[in-house]
Amino acid sequence: MNPQPTDDSREADDHSGREDSQTAGDPRATYDRIAAHFSKTREYAWPEVESFLDGRSADRALDVGCGNGRHTELLAECARSVVGIDLSRELLREAVSRARERGFDDAADFLHGDAASLPVADDAVGIGIYVATLHHLPARDARVRSLDELARVLEPGGSALVSAWSTAHDRFDRDDGFDTTVDWTLPGGETVPRYYHIYSPAEFDADLAASDLTTVESSVSSGNCYAVVAPLDA
Repeated sequence: MNPQPTDDSREADDHSGREDSQTAGDPRATYDRIAAHFSKTREYAWPEVESFLDGRSADRALDVGCGNGRHTELLAECARSVVGIDLSRELLREAVSRARERGFDDAADFLHGDAASLPVADDAVGIGIYVATLHHLPARDARVRSLDELARVLEPGGSALVSAWSTAHDRFDRDDGFDTTVDWTLPGGETVPRYYHIYSPAEFDADLAASDLTTVESSVSSGNCYAVVAPLDA
């Protein structure tokens, strides 16, 4: 299998519709329902994450929206300790299992928590990963608040990588950001709708600018918006 950075955004053909986004349910319930099957499809780290982490090191690192821990594992290679946080307890169970099986459990702790209210102290981490999660927060104020939270927990001189789905993907025939759902199909055929806010690149940059983060670098890659960010006072 050849992993690609767009394993999330390529699902856009499954289903999308603004009307359904109002009844998709909360991310916690959604990902608790699909966690075991979802985890099996999220084996490899994204190349963009690997590139961001190349040459970086820190005492402490943070993976916001860690899912099954595939990127937490990478962070454990460049930090003495790493915390993975997710809203889904079932995905956290998958992450704990992965850490034990792959031998990075001594370096990693997994906590249940909300990206918009991180259970982490101020200035606590030198490196952060916040990928494929921002777009699951239904309200803009929650999305910006989660970026503020990332800024709060980053130490002076720290940096993080943020990503979200983008309208720049050729499967989306729209210029402005919009809300939608994308179905996850479980074995047996059951479909579980997942809420997404699809960002335009300009909107992504604007939300970062509205937060307590400063953007070091912003780009679009394979249908996703990416930004390397740091605290404003860094």
